[in-house]
Amino acid sequence: MLKKILYSIHKILGTMLCILFLVWFLSGFVMIYHTFPKVSNLDKYKYMDIVGDKKSLQSADSIYSKLSTKGMIMRFSLKSIAGKPYFESLTMDGITRLSADTALINEEISSPSFPEIKEYAQRWNEAQIIRTDTLRELEQWIPFGYLKKDFPIYKFYFGDTDKHQLYVSSVTGDVLQFTDKDQRFWSWLGPIPHWVYFTSLRQNSELWSNLLIILSGMGCIMCITGIILGIRSYVKQYRRKKKWATPYRKFSYKWHHILGFVFGVFVFTFVFSGMMSLADLPQWMVKVHNPAIQQSMYLPQPINIANYKLNYIKLLEAYPNQVKSIEWSNFGQLPLYKVVVKDRLLTIDASSDTVKTLSLNEQSIRNRLSLTHTEPIEISVINEYDNYYVGLTDHLPLPVYKAEVADADNSTYYINPKNGNTRYFNNNLKAHRWTYQALHSYKIGFLAKHPVLWNIVMWTTMIGGTLVSVTGVWLGFKYLKRRIRKVKKTCSSK
Repeated sequence: MLKKILYSIHKILGTMLCILFLVWFLSGFVMIYHTFPKVSNLDKYKYMDIVGDKKSLQSADSIYSKLSTKGMIMRFSLKSIAGKPYFESLTMDGITRLSADTALINEEISSPSFPEIKEYAQRWNEAQIIRTDTLRELEQWIPFGYLKKDFPIYKFYFGDTDKHQLYVSSVTGDVLQFTDKDQRFWSWLGPIPHWVYFTSLRQNSELWSNLLIILSGMGCIMCITGIILGIRSYVKQYRRKKKWATPYRKFSYKWHHILGFVFGVFVFTFVFSGMMSLADLPQWMVKVHNPAIQQSMYLPQPINIANYKLNYIKLLEAYPNQVKSIEWSNFGQLPLYKVVVKDRLLTIDASSDTVKTLSLNEQSIRNRLSLTHTEPIEISVINEYDNYYVGLTDHLPLPVYKAEVADADNSTYYINPKNGNTRYFNNNLKAHRWTYQALHSYKIGFLAKHPVLWNIVMWTTMIGGTLVSVTGVWLGFKYLKRRIRKVKKTCSSK
């Protein structure tokens, strides 16, 4: 009875999902080398406006005092758009932009005009802009619901051989997407089918996420029932004939059984880890004792301009006619400037009156973590990747500081000494990393140190999963054919 139930579940779910599984594996090969297009920060930095001459800029203190009347400032920066420098602040009431030009005191900066945006867009490509669309609906290359706030969005088509397309927000003047024909081609073969990135679905993040979790969950059940039935068949055959062999004789059944037995676990881990990419690890599995720590990692910290001993004007003097933006930031209580100079992002220590790039030491990291933790902290420098700080495809920088806290969550921090960028893991996040990235893309320390071996493991398991899916598609087709024939026979006999 149990066997019939398991067989029915595997057969029905397999027929429903076999094509989706095949698409996931085939697109996965493309995903190894091509992901969904995303405009790079390097390009954004390259084409930004220079903020202007120091003589024409207002004091940051005076602007800050005006903007702070609207509430605590969580983000404060100096930028320029269409040749107009401005200070921008983020408070609980939203974003405010005031002109930084001494000739335009207290004037709020409005959205750039279309001619200004078009002039900016032309910088991105030497080829002529041959067409412009004004979008009030999301498209395939900008399918994310949060971009609706940027409507209307201007889409510029360039007349070059690569057929570049540029999307620019009419509200902020920021570039939202930049693609060429090769990226678009590979996206249709890779990330779009793999992630089900279709505009009508992807713009509703909750619906998209829930659908993929449901499909992946059904796939997990299908894999588990298949593994159980596959092992049972081998054991039963061994007991009967005292040799390990598949009991099936038909070609498709035989090879689906053999391949499923060998690669079934990998098929399961791929689909399970894909599901976990969209789901949090439940608290009942791995408890988070202090969730405020993780939450604080993603919340902007209040900016107090009085802590900045380095006047931002000195940055303009140190990098004449090269500064494109300045952001007031911090690392704990250490004030910092994030400065775009030409096409580079520099992190400047603002705790003294001298312009110097950030270089964190063990004590400064201990001071930062002591604001959150009272437990003992062990700090070391790592020069190679481990199981939680892995740079296979995202090229994470080394060396970094690794700080391990003796708290209930076993909090672990990876901190870049050159910019203060921090990655945080507790027990729950560590376990989630194993259930997602380690299983899905084999991002573990050992394979990160041996990229050739990583490619061998990835390709072998992907090929195995593809072959299992191909045989599953054929069996699903034959099952549907039998069902249709049976229904027709039943109807004709009535």
